[in-house]
Amino acid sequence: MARMLAAAMDLPENVAELLAARGISSVEEANRFLHPSIDQLHEPMDMLGMRQAVARLECAIAEREPMLIYGDYDVDGTMATVILKTVVELLGGQCDFHVPHRLREGYGMRDEVVERAAADGVRLIISVDTGIRAFAEAETAARVGVDLIVTDHHLVAASEGVPRALAVLNPHQADCQYPCKHLSGAGVVFKLAQALLERAGRAKLIPSFLKVVAIATVADSVPLLGENRVIVALGLKGLSRVVNPGLKALLEVCELGPAGMKQGRALTVTEVAFRIAPRMNAAGRMDVAHDVVELFTVKSAARAKELAEKLDGLNRARQVEEQRISDAVLRQVEENAELRDAACMVVEGEGWHRGVIGICASRVVERFGRPAVVISRDGEEAHGSGRSIPGFHLLHALETAPELFLRFGGHAGAVGFAMRAEKVDELRQRLNEYAKAQLGAEPLQPVLEFDGELTMDQITPRFWEQLKALQPFGAGNPEPVFVARGVTLMGQPKVMREKHLKLKLRRYVNVEPGALSRGLEALGWRMAHRLGADPLAGGDLLDVLFRIEENTHQDFGGVLQLVLSDYRRAEGR
Repeated sequence: MARMLAAAMDLPENVAELLAARGISSVEEANRFLHPSIDQLHEPMDMLGMRQAVARLECAIAEREPMLIYGDYDVDGTMATVILKTVVELLGGQCDFHVPHRLREGYGMRDEVVERAAADGVRLIISVDTGIRAFAEAETAARVGVDLIVTDHHLVAASEGVPRALAVLNPHQADCQYPCKHLSGAGVVFKLAQALLERAGRAKLIPSFLKVVAIATVADSVPLLGENRVIVALGLKGLSRVVNPGLKALLEVCELGPAGMKQGRALTVTEVAFRIAPRMNAAGRMDVAHDVVELFTVKSAARAKELAEKLDGLNRARQVEEQRISDAVLRQVEENAELRDAACMVVEGEGWHRGVIGICASRVVERFGRPAVVISRDGEEAHGSGRSIPGFHLLHALETAPELFLRFGGHAGAVGFAMRAEKVDELRQRLNEYAKAQLGAEPLQPVLEFDGELTMDQITPRFWEQLKALQPFGAGNPEPVFVARGVTLMGQPKVMREKHLKLKLRRYVNVEPGALSRGLEALGWRMAHRLGADPLAGGDLLDVLFRIEENTHQDFGGVLQLVLSDYRRAEGR
């Protein structure tokens, strides 16, 4: 299969092998994968509940009924709010929005917000990126005479079904035939927006929304396959031509505006995930996510700049708090043998900031290769956030002990919950027992897989251009990982910001004595601690596991560099 694709499409065989590994078995499929286009978007009316939702919204817009969009505080939820608010107002409707405060309200809908909206004259509430478990709130809405449309993408519990609402849009619900099951919350709302705009004769506006849907899709780590791939590929290209004052201001503080980038260059998934999304999420983590919605809807460039700089400051504060708590979490694991040997690590602390404990759980997973839950105690109540590993469904683990929680939710890879603090020890025991049963009693060892072997001299600009055709990379379409063996380290390793590692690796194996040999820089994020146990020196031979990327800073002219997944001393050398 790979040889056929390579010959038919003039691709290197190792790139064709990557296509085949992604289930692509024909030239037609390969062309659709390599050349995403707007006509690959699915028909929105194929989603269960769409016709009822569109009809009710069209009526509300025509009658200028007051509406409330009930959002969420993360990037996905705020972008979904922005999309729907913008479309409703473009079509002549009026709406307000509510984004819950992460610490005071937590995740999900609340009865009191529904009741307050009804008292203010609202007769239609649309939830975005939330609501699929809002059974009580749906009953409250019916009781106070408010129609509820639920739009969500989180998993539907088979035993519970969906709330009793006027319409529910969620590709995961039973009997929904919509082809793309892995849309983000903003992606589901985008399909609603697409339907409204098409029926109103405003279809030409649809591509302009792909930029914000792409940001949400990347930030929420949903699979970048099918329709999601189209959304992100086209949205990233659109981010090089931004007119929205808020988005322009945000790109500037991320150093991704005209001053920090080559003209017309498309942004990458990595830049969205690690530079744009963290600043947007910082509002919900450290303050109020309302600012993100205002940023994307404000008309004043001066106010946009003020809001973008505020988000940038909140992100710096988040980084400081995250580092402080991560250090405490990792220290607790390393000093406690019982915790270190647990199949599922549950770490707790008093008063840890609930906005960053999920990130800290990710750090534990990265370091120890096991599912992890980080819990912040606050008096009699405790709030937790968990992250998992491939093959261990963390939400299913929580569902084995529902009586321990005041509320909980999530999916296979990430969960959040609230509980009585007195039940934390029981949760630790039950999660560990469940994880042992699911994962086996043997100590877990992280497994790193790679897509192929390369020699360092195969890493050329031409190879990179061919590899880039597989972008955008992300969940479901991961960046290819390669291994190179017996690579020579040039000079001493460098430590950056006390936690990151930079190596220079010899590019060519056969170099004449005395000849200059340019190296490839290799970055090891959060790997500096490994030098303490095993110092490296120039001339050492290493086996390296890596991804290839382009340093896109305009001062470096597109130099290729490696991002290390792992390294070890070369075997038998």
